[in-house]
Amino acid sequence: MLGAIVGDVVGSAYEFHPVHTTDFDPFPPRSTFTDDSVLTFATADVLLNGGSYADAYRRFGVAYPGRGYGGRFAIWLRDATAGPYGSLGNGSAMRVAPIGWTFDSLEETLAEAKKSAECTHNHPEGIKGAQATAALIFLARKGRTKAEMKEYVRKTFEYDLERSLDEVRATAKFDETCPVSVPEAFVAFFESETFEETVRNCVSFGADADTQACAAGAIAEAFGCEIPKEWRETTIGKLDDKLRAILDEFETRFKSR
Repeated sequence: MLGAIVGDVVGSAYEFHPVHTTDFDPFPPRSTFTDDSVLTFATADVLLNGGSYADAYRRFGVAYPGRGYGGRFAIWLRDATAGPYGSLGNGSAMRVAPIGWTFDSLEETLAEAKKSAECTHNHPEGIKGAQATAALIFLARKGRTKAEMKEYVRKTFEYDLERSLDEVRATAKFDETCPVSVPEAFVAFFESETFEETVRNCVSFGADADTQACAAGAIAEAFGCEIPKEWRETTIGKLDDKLRAILDEFETRFKSR
């Protein structure tokens, strides 16, 4: 789960200040945790303590205002009676990481990812983005090879993962939809050797940097890529006591699975 949070914080400074290089400061003064992290912690809270995803997303969203929530999600957040709004945005994928660590089977993981998405992102592509991300985390922590993981995603979700990093970097633009941004994040993971390289490649696309680095960072951590100590410590230092407590409890309960 921490891989998602680190990716979000590193990408946060470049979401609206895009770069097209991997040579950048990972923690400039404006770096912070965004809605990606807030809602990832909300997902973890449901898995730890029960309750509905809709209630948790609203509760955490209200507790952490001004973190970059999307327009339609922000409206949904303030209306306790609102239902899902057919989104295919990558908000479903950015918050799903804890689900990839929690369950003993791929079938359970896919079902729970769908459940977490459909309270807001009930468009088939929104659900698919969440399921694909959670599935890759599950497969990574179960020791599957990158080739096996890529083939599963290609067959199951029909994402194009054959582009090179240079091809993605040359064509990427800010697009918050799952069909565009999620497979780009996957390419960054598949074409990198380390956690840091994965996150830097995501940011270098000059697109939705925090969300793509959040998703790819979560997969890289599950794959066994070590988060640099400085990155881990700096990120944790940006969280408050409540979020650090959730992270500690989640890692204690699920990280060894």
